[in-house]
Amino acid sequence: MASFLPIFTLSLSLLTTLSRSILNPELTLLLALKASIDPQSKVLSSWSEEAEPCGGLFEGVACDENGRVANISLQGKGLSGRIPPAIGGLTSLTGLYLHFNELSGEIPKEIASLTMLSDLYLNVNNLSGAIPAEIGNMSDLQVLQLCYNKLSGNIPAQVGSLKKLSVLALQSNQLSGRIPASLGDLRILVRVDLSSNRLTGTVPVQLADAVTLQVLDVQNNNLSGFVPPVLKRLNDGFRYGNNSGLCGSGYAGMEKCTLSANKPEPTNLAKKNIPESANVLSNCSTTGCSDPAKAPAFGVIFAVVGVIAAVTICGVFMFVSYRRRKQKIGSTMDSSDCRLSTDQVKEVCRRSASPLISLEYSNGWDPLARSRSGNGHYSQESLDDFTLNLEDVEFATQHFSDANLLGKSNFSAVYKGILRTGAVVAVKCISKSSLKSDESEFLRGLRMLTSLRHDNVTKLRGFCCSKGRGECFLVYDFVPNGHLSNYLDLNEGSKRVLAWATRVSIVHGIAKGVKYLHGSKPAMVHRNISADKVLLDQHFNSMLADSGIHKLLAEDIVFSTVKSSAAMGYLAPEYTTTGRFTEYSDVYAFGMIVFQIISGKRRVSLSTRQAAEACRYEDFVDANLKGKFSEAEAGKLGKLALVCTHEVPHQRPSMANVVRQLAELVCKS
Repeated sequence: MASFLPIFTLSLSLLTTLSRSILNPELTLLLALKASIDPQSKVLSSWSEEAEPCGGLFEGVACDENGRVANISLQGKGLSGRIPPAIGGLTSLTGLYLHFNELSGEIPKEIASLTMLSDLYLNVNNLSGAIPAEIGNMSDLQVLQLCYNKLSGNIPAQVGSLKKLSVLALQSNQLSGRIPASLGDLRILVRVDLSSNRLTGTVPVQLADAVTLQVLDVQNNNLSGFVPPVLKRLNDGFRYGNNSGLCGSGYAGMEKCTLSANKPEPTNLAKKNIPESANVLSNCSTTGCSDPAKAPAFGVIFAVVGVIAAVTICGVFMFVSYRRRKQKIGSTMDSSDCRLSTDQVKEVCRRSASPLISLEYSNGWDPLARSRSGNGHYSQESLDDFTLNLEDVEFATQHFSDANLLGKSNFSAVYKGILRTGAVVAVKCISKSSLKSDESEFLRGLRMLTSLRHDNVTKLRGFCCSKGRGECFLVYDFVPNGHLSNYLDLNEGSKRVLAWATRVSIVHGIAKGVKYLHGSKPAMVHRNISADKVLLDQHFNSMLADSGIHKLLAEDIVFSTVKSSAAMGYLAPEYTTTGRFTEYSDVYAFGMIVFQIISGKRRVSLSTRQAAEACRYEDFVDANLKGKFSEAEAGKLGKLALVCTHEVPHQRPSMANVVRQLAELVCKS
């Protein structure tokens, strides 16, 4: 009897689990999804077979009035697995948000079973393979975000069946082939972004049929041919740069078409490049057929065949020669870059170089070269006062000694240094493979950095670009008290707990720094405001770091930083649909930092926001302060953080308005 009891208990447990799965098949599907996208169960620990999916305990899961799973929101959670075919079983889903994670593998074709889905966000992951053609069956799809992955193959023509689609974002993948003309059938399209892929062919004139289209971005592809004038109605919304084969009239920077380029493509592809005389033998049963024995016909055939053969041989020879030159240049770059770089740059060299870096630029990279020919010269006067020698930088950092390393990321490293003048500095080292490919753009960004002058923005003291090392070095004054993030999530009794008055002052300083950036001409959007970008000097005055540095970086590097910002909650919600940074997105990130400073925590939870709204100070003010704070000031700061993080961008205040409110607060404290 004693031995029978454990067996009975186990059997009962199995029966209970089995009955739960039968009664609620979505539970089984969600657990399969968890096992695949979070294989180590580090994120979705709340997804348990003991809990009800619609009971409010499954993180990121929302249900409809019928108790069916209708929404899965797991963006920026650090998920690192694969999307399983089981996802197709959750047929009541209307929203699937898995963006800003590290998901890999292919998009399963079973996802097309989600015919009620309106929003599909899989952007900024590591997904690969082709876009499944079955996706054209998702008739309710309104937003399709697959950008910033590693997807390859053609854009399926079946996308043209998604009649409710308003946003199609496929940029920064490895997609090839032509832009489907079927996209013109989507009459309510608002935004199409196909930039930074490997697309070829023409821009389909059918896209003009989408009367609601506002943005068509096809930059950084291999497109060619005639661009229809009707697309000029999009004004700045039509972005076509870095497609050297495109031609058209009335487009800035685009060459006018020659007569041959203006001709429409032949519709009968079977007869393309085939001379009319080649059809002689196949038509001999018809009336008026040519006599195959006649010499003139054979003469024409032989002549045409000879010309085609000669052109083909020349083309093959030129292609082989080009490939050899390209391989030679590429091998020279690879060996020199990795041999001469620091440890940090070796990490960058091991990963693939940015696709936006051209061979010519990388091989002869020298953005500060004094000599320029023709119209390519640059005025150096604005940069001369900031130029440092490589020897000065090496001396300051003791040849980039590990003892002076302050930190590193996937594209840069920061060292503490002492210049020959005795000034203490921080040196940011950036590999050339992480920088913009166009030298003129790089120089414009560098001049912009040298122009920043504000007490609450870190000041560029100097720079040095080394062609031999393949690096640029940005030199700033050293800020002794480190990042604001060092003062969050502290243990009780820590000596680094910031006093309340210091916190208010830090908030005020950040606001003034952001206001300065937004007030510049033209306005500068920081894009990556976070606690890691706020530095504290010896008096705990706050200084905003990395302002404008995105102007120097390649796009793929910029968006790798976006992913980390999203994971920490700094990214404004509208970015996922617009793909743009604005002053309002900076305000949102500022509001998140205010919450962090008040609470002393990195993660801003929903309960923190609710407590701030209800003025429950004990639930959103840092307990390490032990009650030593002003409730009136905490209430105002909490309200300010709430309005700055409003879901609707235009409901957020301008930074000028924020500074005015904080000035009153500081004066009264």
